[in-house]
Amino acid sequence: MKRLSKITLLLSSLALLAACDKVPSGNVGVKFQMYGDGKGALQELPPGRYWVGWGYELYTFPTFTQTYTFTRSSNEGRAVDESISFQTAQGLTVNADVGITYHIDPSKVTLIFQKYRKGIDEITDVYLRNMIRDALVKEASSLDIESVYGKGKASLVESVQKDVTDEVGPVGIVVEKIYWVGELRLPENVVQSINAKIQATQMAEQRQNEVAQAQAEAQKVEAEAQGKAQAQVTIAEAEAKAISLKGDALRQNPNVLQMSAIEKWNGELPTYYGSGVLPFLNLGAQGSVAK
Repeated sequence: MKRLSKITLLLSSLALLAACDKVPSGNVGVKFQMYGDGKGALQELPPGRYWVGWGYELYTFPTFTQTYTFTRSSNEGRAVDESISFQTAQGLTVNADVGITYHIDPSKVTLIFQKYRKGIDEITDVYLRNMIRDALVKEASSLDIESVYGKGKASLVESVQKDVTDEVGPVGIVVEKIYWVGELRLPENVVQSINAKIQATQMAEQRQNEVAQAQAEAQKVEAEAQGKAQAQVTIAEAEAKAISLKGDALRQNPNVLQMSAIEKWNGELPTYYGSGVLPFLNLGAQGSVAK
């Protein structure tokens, strides 16, 4: 009897332990009554170990930052394809790996459970993923493929983050960031078409740059030629003006030319044949040349 009592006590202890559950540190627990008169009653629990009992379930919600990625790879998240597909305005399908970083507001854990009736894993895998997918479908439906794949990619995911934040923020899920994981996946023919257009645009820009450079060089040469021509005109005008001034001076002072010739004369008469007047010498009434 005594041995049987010990076994009974041991089994009772094990059953009691089996009915206990733990709320880890950094989590908030919600104890939910499934049956009986108080069905649906909720009790919020801080970190610790609790006796749950039959007819109750304990859900835990981490209050620290959570990061989850919905990818095609079986090495991330769950071992299934969780990537998200959506369509552009032209009806082209785009597939993407998307990540989310968020945390739970500790003061709204009960409200979150009342809203979704699920634990944090189910909320992430089902509800948050569906919200991200629906937001992508809505926001991308008005964009062409080049906007989604190119410069509009960042603004697209920002719009998705805003949509999801507006939906889950009031119930206590604080979205910190939604982001692309890797490159977007497009049909191969679309990728080739986009790359060809990008290459054509780059070549056109290169040609424009070459034309602009050639025009700049031609303008430089033209400016240099105009500068040289203007300089020559200025020099010629200066020389003409100098000659004009010199001629005016000689006309006003006719003796200057004769004085200049005399100053340069070496005393010897030039050899001269003819009957005209000997240049620069006036042998008239003013005197004669001394011998």
